[in-house]
Amino acid sequence: MNSKQTIITIKILLIITIFFFSGCGTDSKNELVIYSARNEHLIKPVFDVYTKETGIKIKFVTDKEGPLLQRLKAEGSNTPADILITVDAGNLWHAANENLLFPVESEILNKNIPVHLRDPENMWFGFSLRVRTIVYNTDKIDPTELSTYEDLADNKWFKRLGLRTSKKVYNQSLVAMMISEYGIQQTEKIVEGWVRNLAADVYMDDTRLLEAMAAGQCDVGIVNTYYFGRLLREKPELPLAIFWANQATGGVHVNVSGAGLTRYSKNKDEATKFLEWLSGQTAQKIFAEVNLEYSANPSVEIDSFVKSWGGFEQSKINLSRAGEFQQQAVKLMDRAGYK
Repeated sequence: MNSKQTIITIKILLIITIFFFSGCGTDSKNELVIYSARNEHLIKPVFDVYTKETGIKIKFVTDKEGPLLQRLKAEGSNTPADILITVDAGNLWHAANENLLFPVESEILNKNIPVHLRDPENMWFGFSLRVRTIVYNTDKIDPTELSTYEDLADNKWFKRLGLRTSKKVYNQSLVAMMISEYGIQQTEKIVEGWVRNLAADVYMDDTRLLEAMAAGQCDVGIVNTYYFGRLLREKPELPLAIFWANQATGGVHVNVSGAGLTRYSKNKDEATKFLEWLSGQTAQKIFAEVNLEYSANPSVEIDSFVKSWGGFEQSKINLSRAGEFQQQAVKLMDRAGYK
């Protein structure tokens, strides 16, 4: 697309936005506009309950995180959006770094959301927890063999490891957090070891990796737990189990689905109330359970099926590091041959 086409596209976007979100006499104080990178079936139940409880109407647009961030940039101060919801702390960090979010001072949010799951400047907050850990074939591996992400680079796992593509942000954030903890040099050696130990080409998504593992094409892999949960609910007979990585060395890697107040929100007070509500008991259960995730608020009970996987210690490194080191992580994985 050339520059002229880009300008035309942005103008069309703005016209569509203004038309779609024109008030038509509606009191904006009784309405919120939300841009969400969470799929509609995962987030609409939350919106419906909030509207039922408060009477506040919610208009929303769902799309991938990239287009939503570009849309906010293009709209600037004309945006109708009050809140951005997206997956991955790296994406939230990028939104804050691009000056698209506005800081929120809230005792409720600070109480309900742990420090490592929110931006140091309160630009965004995690509302559901995503754990990226080790899954293994129970017919092939004794769990006492397993320990850490780093150990999967050891020669004992030669031709036994399965990985999802490095192009997915979840792996980029995992490696970014490793860089923040171990530094570039040590992390690169680990990733090179992973590549050496691959049993097959990288998989396009976690579900395909899990299915390949169950079929014996690889013995062990790294996945988000909710993919494991979805698959095992459908096929409980599969020989797969979760192992919580790095329990003696800082905790398992976590990520979030989270949200922030947009810089040019026209309804910041009501938007802040919504974010506070998201951190509470009712919303936390819905927000997490619809996708078999964990509540970010540690006081909220988790889904019984998710609870059956056992407890774990999570890494307490602030997730803003996932964004800070993500570009370095992408370059590192490319150098290491992780495709």
